[in-house]
Amino acid sequence: MWDEGIERNWSLESETVIVGMKEWRERHPRATLAEIEAALDGLLGQARAQLLQDVALASEARNIGRGREDDCFRCPRCGSGLRSRGEAVRRLSASHDQPIELRRSRGVCPACGTGIFPPG
Repeated sequence: MWDEGIERNWSLESETVIVGMKEWRERHPRATLAEIEAALDGLLGQARAQLLQDVALASEARNIGRGREDDCFRCPRCGSGLRSRGEAVRRLSASHDQPIELRRSRGVCPACGTGIFPPG
């Protein structure tokens, strides 16, 4: 679920970008526009990945009901309700090769055995 923690994290991430650019510019006073853009892209990429991770994890789709059939999550193959099979971490890469980790429920269809991760 979306919460104030995401907004606080985003505020901190934006401040990190601004402070990082200020420090970078002080170290590179003669940088070209292309160099400034590359430095900014790197800092924004990190902040973007963090926000992407936070927003993805705020989804209801991250948690399948524990040990029971869950009508909210249906098997894409046969339509049966999925059952939780615990949590797992998926490591992905966002733009600018920024790492993202999603800890989400794994689901399995009791009817056909199809596994889903992350659901939704």
